[in-house]
Parts: sequence; structure tokens; C-alpha cells
Amino acid sequence: MLTVLAFAMIATFMALIMTKRMSVLTALILVPIAFALIGGFRGEIGPMMLDGVKALAPTAVMLLFAILFFSIMIDVGLFEPVVRRVVRLVRGDPVRILVGTSILTLLISLDGDGSTTYLIVTSALLPLYRRLGLSRLMLSGVIMMAGGVMNILPWGGPTARAASALHIDARDIFVPMIPAMVAGAAWVIFVAYLFGKRERVRVGILDAAAMERTGDVFVDGGDDRVAAIALRRPRLLPLNALLTVALLVALVAGVLPLPVLFMIAYAVALVINYPTMDEQKGRLNDHAANALAVASVICAAGVLTGIMTGTKMIDAMGNSVVALVPQSLGPHMAIVTAVLSIPFTFFLSNDAFYFGVLPILNQAAATYGISAAEMGRASVVGQGVHLLSPLVPSTYLLVALVQVELGDHQRFTIGWCIVTSFVMLAVGLLVGVIPVRP
Repeated sequence: MLTVLAFAMIATFMALIMTKRMSVLTALILVPIAFALIGGFRGEIGPMMLDGVKALAPTAVMLLFAILFFSIMIDVGLFEPVVRRVVRLVRGDPVRILVGTSILTLLISLDGDGSTTYLIVTSALLPLYRRLGLSRLMLSGVIMMAGGVMNILPWGGPTARAASALHIDARDIFVPMIPAMVAGAAWVIFVAYLFGKRERVRVGILDAAAMERTGDVFVDGGDDRVAAIALRRPRLLPLNALLTVALLVALVAGVLPLPVLFMIAYAVALVINYPTMDEQKGRLNDHAANALAVASVICAAGVLTGIMTGTKMIDAMGNSVVALVPQSLGPHMAIVTAVLSIPFTFFLSNDAFYFGVLPILNQAAATYGISAAEMGRASVVGQGVHLLSPLVPSTYLLVALVQVELGDHQRFTIGWCIVTSFVMLAVGLLVGVIPVRP
């Protein structure tokens, strides 16, 4: 019963947001409540919802102040030199822009934090996409595909979870999977090239040099342009750059919790760049809508995760699917795990999959001589699709920053992401780090 409810709830949620019959915010709240009532959990709904919201509250606070901070950095013009340099390099060619986006995302993703990557890449490149008329869905798609590949890094989360669940060293999973990651990265760059070719046909190669000279890369004309220029702080760019670098270093080093770091950085940025009360109120008013939209969706996602966890729907989904694996596939359990990781890490949280489902699969695989390390490598293949999940908070940040609908983003990207996972699986099989038993 719980398994049917869980799959029906996810299917209903996805159908509602993809057909745009309901917004993501309302669907995240109302759909799980409806299915919890159907399952007979009426008296427990409130506590389950509150537990889920509490669990995601730090993430919501972090994203709220992260958006406010990077919005200030955009206002002051911190990323203008970067964008101008990119404009000169790409010469208005959509192919160069899309390929550059993929490479930049792959490099920045080395920090292992998806939210930081999204903020930096979109802050630097979205003005360029907007002014050149390029598809924002392609921007979000390439960023997410690259993030999915780099999510296998041991400090990114999934690999560490798999290693902990299987009681092995994370290096035993990550290092052998490097060839598969390289292949996945190459695939992302190739897809970006295909996107660029498509956009070159649609919009052509534009006169980016003229746009750079007039400054039209960054803001629209008229009053908006005048207002944007008034917010620039060219003399303070070195200080703002230092503040941003210090923030990123502190994030990686774990000096303080992420929400606290972004709160401090935002407060310091406001005081440095806009010292008067009126200026600070103006900056907050201008950026509050975007920041609140993301934070509210994250809190609403807590309702979904809280109800799925509290009702044990997540456990039921994992156990039922594992039970359906026929014994004849036992010798191929590593391949089965890799394939199952694609939908499992989409419909379940990483914690639910790696700590709840993977140990069961590993126990079955051990009887056929498949090691825990081999199972761990197979289990991270699905990360190519995982970031598209409605259970991933940073996904809502990306679509909010790029200004696309989650349903549109999922429809556009999911096919390419699935292929990314299978590319990594194929290379893993080819080099022998994911075994094929006779």
C-alpha cells in the first residue's frame, strides 16, 4: 500500500508541475498532504511536515542569503570584467558560449557544492545569455548535466554516503570511477556543442564586440540602464572580490555553517557598498522577491520529504523494488544497481538510497562475489540524473536564478541526463571497475 501511494504521489507531483496545472510551491505542499490523508496518517501530518521543514530550514536560510549576497555582487559590477572577457573570447558565437558554459561549470563544480556553482556560473553568464537571446533552458541544462557528473567527487556527498553505508574508503569508489567521470564530462561538453550549433542556426553569430563597447551585454537600455550604472561600485571591486574569495574559501574550509557564512557576507557587503539605510532598503526590496521565492520552495519541499520519511513511503519504495529483482540477475547485481540508481536517486533522497537501499543490494551481491567497492561505484552512476529530482534543494535555486520553470527544465534536460548516466556506466564496464559476472 505504501509503495503504491509513494509512486502515485511522485507521479502526480511530476504530472502537475510538468503540465503546469499547479505551481511547484503549491504542489510540494498539497500533493503529499493529500496522499498522507489517503494513507490514513491524518493525525501525524502536522508533526511530519514540521520535521521536514526543520530539516531543510538551514538550507533555505543559506540559499536566501546566498541569493542576496550574489545579487549585491552583480549590482556592484563584480562580474562585469569576467563577462567582458568571456564576450571577447566567444566572439558572439553560441557554440563557444555553450561549450564555455560546460567547461566553466565543470571547473567550478570541483568545490563539491552545487549551490555555490549555480550562483557563480549564472551570475557570470546569465547576462550574456539574456542579451544575446540564447536559450536559458540550455543554460540550466548544461549546468545541471555538468553538476551531475562532478557530484561524484568524494567531498560532494553521494560518494561519501556510499562509502559510509558500505564501510569502505571513499577513494575505493572515486579513484576507479575517474575514467567514467572524464567520459561523462566529455559527453556534457559534446552536448553543449550540439546546443550551441542549434542556437547558432536560430540566432546566428552576433556582434558581441559592439555590444561590449556599448555595455549592452549587462543591462537593458533606457531607465533600467541608468539605474544599473548608478549601483556600480568600480572603486570597490578589489574589496568585493576579496570578500567573495574569502567567502568561498571559508565555505570550502568549513569555518562556520554555510547559512551563517552567507548571512555575515551579505551584511558586510551591504555595509561596504551601500552604507545608508535608504540604499540598503532599496537593495533588499529589489532582491527580496527572488530570494523569498527560492526559500519558500525549499520550505515547501520539507513538507514532501517530511511526509515521505515519516510515513515510511521512502523505505517501502526501496524495499519493494529490491524485492522485485529476480534471482537470475544476481551475478549482474552491480549493473542492476547502476541502472536502479538512476530512478532511485531521482525519486528518493541520497540518504534514503545510500543508507536504505544500497546495503540491501550489497548484501545480495556479496553472495555472487561482487565486492562492496564495486557496488559503491555502480551506485553513483545515477548521479547524472539525481540533481533533477524535486527532492534536491539546490535545483530550485538553479531554476530560480536562470528564471525557468522546474517542469520545463526537467522535460528539456532529463533525456540528456539519463544518457550521461549510461555513458558513465558504459565506461565503467569497459574499464572493468563495474564488474560483469558470467
